[in-house]
Amino acid sequence: MRTRGGSGFAGLQVACVVAALCLLLPTGSRAQLQVGFYNTSCPNAEALVRQVVTAAFANNSGVAPGLIRLHFHDCFVRGCDASVLLSVNPAGGKTERESPANDPSLRVFDVIDAAKAAVERSCPRTVSCADVLAFAARDSVTLTGNLFYDVPAGRRDGRVSNETEANDNLLGPDSTAEILIDGFGKKNLSIEDMVVLSGSHTIGRSHCFSFLSTNRQRLANGTISPAYQALLEALCPPNPGQFTPNTTEIDVSTPTVLDNNYYKLLPLNLGLHFSDDQLIRNGTLAPFASAFAANETLWKDKFAAAMIKMGNIEVKTGTTDEIRLNCSVVNPSSSSSTAGVIEMRFPAADEVATS
Repeated sequence: MRTRGGSGFAGLQVACVVAALCLLLPTGSRAQLQVGFYNTSCPNAEALVRQVVTAAFANNSGVAPGLIRLHFHDCFVRGCDASVLLSVNPAGGKTERESPANDPSLRVFDVIDAAKAAVERSCPRTVSCADVLAFAARDSVTLTGNLFYDVPAGRRDGRVSNETEANDNLLGPDSTAEILIDGFGKKNLSIEDMVVLSGSHTIGRSHCFSFLSTNRQRLANGTISPAYQALLEALCPPNPGQFTPNTTEIDVSTPTVLDNNYYKLLPLNLGLHFSDDQLIRNGTLAPFASAFAANETLWKDKFAAAMIKMGNIEVKTGTTDEIRLNCSVVNPSSSSSTAGVIEMRFPAADEVATS
């Protein structure tokens, strides 16, 4: 694994961490996902994805947090199999992306469609949507945090997307420390991984519905700055609903830069969500949050390793499931059929990604 923006020694440290991490991965994932998986079958796959993500980011910086969150929400439901991208559930019923945990906050499906279309034109039926999403999330980390890591690839795309499973597996902004620890633990992610990955909240925006009411309770017990809560009250309608469009930055200091300021804001009672604030209220979590607030290089090194580890959750590999031709629908039953044309369109500035 490689990193940018750190010293040679720091880069060596990251490489050692990732090497050790690979030894801890489940045997199936370790044997079947690999860096450079498409070196022969589609050598320009990662470059094509990067070009699309970079162009979309230049148009709207909200693309980056949106793609990171999309990858996270994909991996936590049925593993990293692009199930969150499906707009139709073949078995009937609502899909993951229609879950209240994802709708309307998940965005940038357009960017994945555009990246997939570019790859399909170069290497038909070769690169999975799940890998395109993992590459795009990594490129978003690079664009916002000057941090690069190699992505092991070889994922296959799933054929099932179920709203109920999203409701059961995704953790809400009102989650307690105990719920966060348990939820990440079920995905074989450690307590430290959970605190590390929470740092992705240093970029992106959030809907009023996800924080306003719980923060009124926090105001009463002194765990949110009164001035900060007053600002949030001014930004939001009194009783926002799930689809109320008002949003605000999660990190009030450097909202477009992937850095460790998220952790620095928490002791100042400037954590936007109840779940963010929990990182300093729990005796097990607080030492990690403090360490990352004090050392950005440490956090970035661990963030890269944790993203790789998360990208290995319950992956489908080998000949299982499929390589989707269109990321929003499963392949037609006839191998001679073709998927619909994917239009290349980037989100407008008002279609910001939220967390």
